[in-house]
Amino acid sequence: MKVPRRIIRIEQVALVGPFSLRLRFNDGAIRRVNLRDALTGPVFQPLRDPDYFSRVMLDPVAGTVVWPNGADFAPDYLRSLAEEAPSPTRRKSPDPALQRSGRSASRR
Repeated sequence: MKVPRRIIRIEQVALVGPFSLRLRFNDGAIRRVNLRDALTGPVFQPLRDPDYFSRVMLDPVAGTVVWPNGADFAPDYLRSLAEEAPSPTRRKSPDPALQRSGRSASRR
């Protein structure tokens, strides 16, 4: 007997970069994806503007991400994308003088 495959849905979305989203799926998986290369065709043209892309929202009925112009992506497609590495964070220098001036330690 074949076990029915669970329908993949998105339960939470967060904008984490100009074209990057952090998605939580209904099976608990969390993925960070960059959609820059997927924004082709007329319906996705407005999303190439980072300000418009940032208007992403979750459609709880459809279980996916949508934008005001009706653009959306299938959750299965989003799940299949390679995971984007988080942006590197800049660590503060332990030297307070370097924190204020932005100088590197080699310039002392």
